[in-house]
Amino acid sequence: MTYTQLLLAIVPVFAMIAVGAGLRQFNLVTEQAEASLFNLVFKVTFPCLIFEAVAGNRALHEPGNLLLPPLAGFLLTIASILVGWRVARALGLTIGHGQRTFALAVGLTNYGYLPIPIMDAMFGPESRAVLLVHNVGVEAALWTGGILMVTGTSPLAGWRKLINVPILSLVVALIANLTGAAAFVPAVAMNLVHALGVCAIPLGLLMTGVSIQPHLDDPRQLVNPRVTLMAWFVRLGVLPWLFLLTARWLPCSVELKCVLVVQAAMPSAVISIIIARVYGGQPLVAVQIILGTTALALFTIPFWIRFGLAFAGLAP
Repeated sequence: MTYTQLLLAIVPVFAMIAVGAGLRQFNLVTEQAEASLFNLVFKVTFPCLIFEAVAGNRALHEPGNLLLPPLAGFLLTIASILVGWRVARALGLTIGHGQRTFALAVGLTNYGYLPIPIMDAMFGPESRAVLLVHNVGVEAALWTGGILMVTGTSPLAGWRKLINVPILSLVVALIANLTGAAAFVPAVAMNLVHALGVCAIPLGLLMTGVSIQPHLDDPRQLVNPRVTLMAWFVRLGVLPWLFLLTARWLPCSVELKCVLVVQAAMPSAVISIIIARVYGGQPLVAVQIILGTTALALFTIPFWIRFGLAFAGLAP
């Protein structure tokens, strides 16, 4: 795919986020409705998307697509957060004034609602399964090392967060896949799962815009040149190499290499804002990083994906 084709593939994704921000701006989605929208996406539509993508996917019959993806997701996320921690210290940020939040926000790449539609457009819906298994490792890193980074508390408390509906749906789908039970699921049930699953990505992208919009009311606070520029450099300039070198040299499946290339190009994950709010971090620092990297990523994603596929030996 050319740079222009890649750019056109990701523009609708960012447009959907902008629509979500507009819905919140004009009060078509109220502050009270945000929690309901989150529950609908996180506990209903996204688990259905996971089950449909994983239950019948033959690529997961390869042991390498079950073991390496979560391990790679966990180790790369922890390594990225540690790089962010070092950079935050060099930047002069201190504990209680953004150092921990900077490390998490820069280190946690967007691993859900943004890469899924991009991978669908490039590699087809079949590519979702390995990405979703990879995301188990990212979730484990977030709720252990990520929580430890923000709060300084024991990572044992974070493991409880892994018992959630999406993870449970993934476990059930993997069991159905590996045992062959997926073939016995009634067609009417799979049709319902499909109908709900196709809503997950549009609703998730809208939810992203809805979550970001309240922070747009005071544009002067949204850009801290020192934080934003360093976040650009680290998240969109340095850390992609960590993923691409892994994709090139790790003896893994083509599907996992594609996941790593797309993950290398992603901006920071919106969930960092929520983690900072709930666990006593600095939400404004997370917002500055997420908005800054997401805005620039609109132009850098096509470059990194095109270069990454060639670098990893997946394209001529």
